Amino acid sequence: MILCAGRNEIFNFATPIGVGLIESAINTTRICLFDKPEYIIFVGSAGSYGKYNMFDIVESSSASNIELSFLENNSYTPLDNVIKTQNKIIHDMTTVNSSNYITTNNELSKEFEQYNIGIENMEFFSLCSVAKEFNIPIAGIFVVTNYTNQNAHQDFLNNHKEAIDKLITYLEGKKLLIKSQIVPHGTQKETK
Repeated sequence: MILCAGRNEIFNFATPIGVGLIESAINTTRICLFDKPEYIIFVGSAGSYGKYNMFDIVESSSASNIELSFLENNSYTPLDNVIKTQNKIIHDMTTVNSSNYITTNNELSKEFEQYNIGIENMEFFSLCSVAKEFNIPIAGIFVVTNYTNQNAHQDFLNNHKEAIDKLITYLEGKKLLIKSQIVPHGTQKETK
């Protein structure tokens, strides 16, 4: 089953699960309870902490939930904040960080790379958490739309369409999609 976030990132070949950690956890849990998939592939955009360039495609099956306050030694958590899952289709073990907040501090974002965290995507940690609970293999395939700096939001907006087109082409190349499954981006509305 292919999942995507929704709102700005809707694909006719993917089921939207909502934006951020909470919406995505609720809706992915609902899917797993009522129509448990054998495998989950999550597709979407990501911000780069510096290792990856604009429009790079990054595959991962590892996610974290590390907040900027943790990097500044201003918080701690008693919870496991990194999940590494097993999968059969990808091998890149770059960790994807997830938060309900987008990083805009370029200096702090460089610290993520010390932990092999290369990109951020708001939903992936919650999807990995749900997949782990239901014992479902999961992989994420992301396209970089921006760097994690003060221009993150504007760069995301400016690069989003081209990035999504590149992601679709990549998915076709991996034989995860065939052209007949695809409707031009932005022509389908999200369903709830």
